[in-house]
This record gives sequence, structure tokens and C-alpha cells, in this order.
Amino acid sequence: MHDADRGRRPRGDGGDVDVASILAETGFDPDDSVLTRRQAEVLALRERGVRQSTIADLLGTSRANVSSIESSARRNVEKARETIAFAEALTAPVQVAVEEGADLYDVPKLVYDACDEAGVKVNYTAPDLMKIIADAAGDAIHGREVRESVLVGVTSTGDVRVRRSADG
Repeated sequence: MHDADRGRRPRGDGGDVDVASILAETGFDPDDSVLTRRQAEVLALRERGVRQSTIADLLGTSRANVSSIESSARRNVEKARETIAFAEALTAPVQVAVEEGADLYDVPKLVYDACDEAGVKVNYTAPDLMKIIADAAGDAIHGREVRESVLVGVTSTGDVRVRRSADG
């Protein structure tokens, strides 16, 4: 590979993608990331439509290895998101524990009361708040029934975060 070509990667459609530039433009720093440089490169290329087989050829490895790198990278990204959600839940000025067996229709009042007490404004109507909570809680809520305890957090900016309670 010529020095001028270093970092240039073909797209799945035959165009060129400069993966080093993509990482630089997006501020990737392996010292501050949960991703390795190789994982970041593979994700950057995959998000731009480059086939795994093409990436494998570029990296001098197998398509199966690229698949493994991509899978690990996506797991690491999901773990990072989960860590952020956990940290936000810990630091949210409003935290409302919604116990198993509660009626979802009662939850907005609990949240609004807690927000009023903490001086935090939540910019959602009761129906919108119920939808956000139900969607985020997944199968912990079925219809109006809270089947599994959840924690509803409201950040100082009024963003709502919902966490399912972990089992033991």
C-alpha cells in the first residue's frame, strides 16, 4: 500500500472511504474509548455500507474475524450506553420507584409530585409520560399493569429515564 493510500478504504459500492479521517472527524480516541481502534475502524466502515468480506480483505483477515470484531464492538457500545443510563439514573434529582403491581395510570402523578418537590420541570403530558415509561420498560409493563419494578428518573433538564430493577 502506498503512503498516500494509507487509511483509504473502499466502500461496499466501490467508492473510497478514508477510515482514518472518519475516526479523526468523529473524535475517536482509543485512550478514552471502550472500543479498540480496530473495532472503531470496522464499525465506521460497516456504518458506511462496506461489506464484511471487503473489510476482511483490507485488514488481511477472515470475514469471520471481522464479524467477531463487529459483534464485540456493538456489545461494547451497548455496555457503554447501559453504563451511561445507570450513571444518569444515579444522579437524576428525581427518582421514583414504581413497584410491581402498580397501575401505570397512577405513575404520572407520582412523577409530577416528585418533580414539584425537587423543583424539576418535566415537559410531558400524562399520556406521553405513560407511553415513554411503558416503551422504555418493555415487558415489565403490560397494559396498565406494572409487572416488574422500575425506576423512573427525571434529569435536571426534564429528560425521563426508565430503568428496570435488577433481580438480586
